[in-house]
Amino acid sequence: MSQPSPERAPSRKRRDAAPSIRDVAAAAGVSYQTVSRVLNDSPRVRPVTRHQVMDAIERLGYRPNRAARALGFGRARAVTVVTSNTTLYGYAATLQGIEEAAREEGLAVGVQVIESARSGDIRQAVEHVSDPSVGGVVVIAFDAAGMELLRRLPGDVPAVAAVEPGALAEAGRTTICLDEQQASADATRHLLSLGHRTVHHVAIPSEAGTRGREAGWRRALLEAEAPVPEIVAAGWDARSAYEAGCALAADDAVTAILCGNDDTAMAVRRALYDAGRDVPADVSLVGFDDVPGSAYWIPALTTIRMDFAGWGRACLAALAAELDGRPRPEIALTAPNLVVRESTAPPRTAR
Repeated sequence: MSQPSPERAPSRKRRDAAPSIRDVAAAAGVSYQTVSRVLNDSPRVRPVTRHQVMDAIERLGYRPNRAARALGFGRARAVTVVTSNTTLYGYAATLQGIEEAAREEGLAVGVQVIESARSGDIRQAVEHVSDPSVGGVVVIAFDAAGMELLRRLPGDVPAVAAVEPGALAEAGRTTICLDEQQASADATRHLLSLGHRTVHHVAIPSEAGTRGREAGWRRALLEAEAPVPEIVAAGWDARSAYEAGCALAADDAVTAILCGNDDTAMAVRRALYDAGRDVPADVSLVGFDDVPGSAYWIPALTTIRMDFAGWGRACLAALAAELDGRPRPEIALTAPNLVVRESTAPPRTAR
């Protein structure tokens, strides 16, 4: 009796094995990422390509196997977003960009909210994302809690972080930031160019004193040899921003204020109004982020436009490449830019 040749045995074994996603990709003449997008109903796939993939699936009898989707690092091809907030505009818009890009990549998205920067809350979040079933991790590290989690993530957890300029770069981690320093400096120079002697700053919470918004404001004042006022700190809540605004409204020498975000600017605007100080006749006001609706406030708010959604998409693209073992894609972010509206004007003394 003849024995099967060495060449034929693997072939028979292969015929008996269930087809994989890569088999479907080869049969359809596309990448396995495209097959994944078809399986997840991504709108990114052209109809003719979708037809080719579905035809290959039918011919091969392919059945998606969730366990078989675990790729590099032994982790599921999914993404978990870790954030301390899902309601503030910058966090929510970044999360939206991540979700949009993940849908196009055929990635499931989960969200893990860090309750605080306390050790127990950070440890609980780290334990959750260390499970291979959560996939890769995107950390929205706009604050101390996000940065602390990033520091404590195990090295074998694939992760990408959206961070502020000047924040600690974690060894072995991909971090992506927008140049807030330059934008903040531009806003400060705009106010100085109108004739304001200096610009006061109501700051939002952040990771460190090197944060982009504060650093850009300070740099512009120093370059112009203008006085550098004390920082007025506010929390994420409107009440603390209103109280900061009340303190500034009581000082007639204050004629220009740069706020850490638009929500803060809105609360400061109310404090100025309650003190009988007009914007922009008495005080020019600049926000940060360009939240939806800021162009329709009275007066329309001068602010810095931030492409948070694009930031989120860039983070997801970098993470997807890491999960798939592909080179990191080129990152093309829209730089923050000053949008001048009605809330800024020359001070009374310069008119």
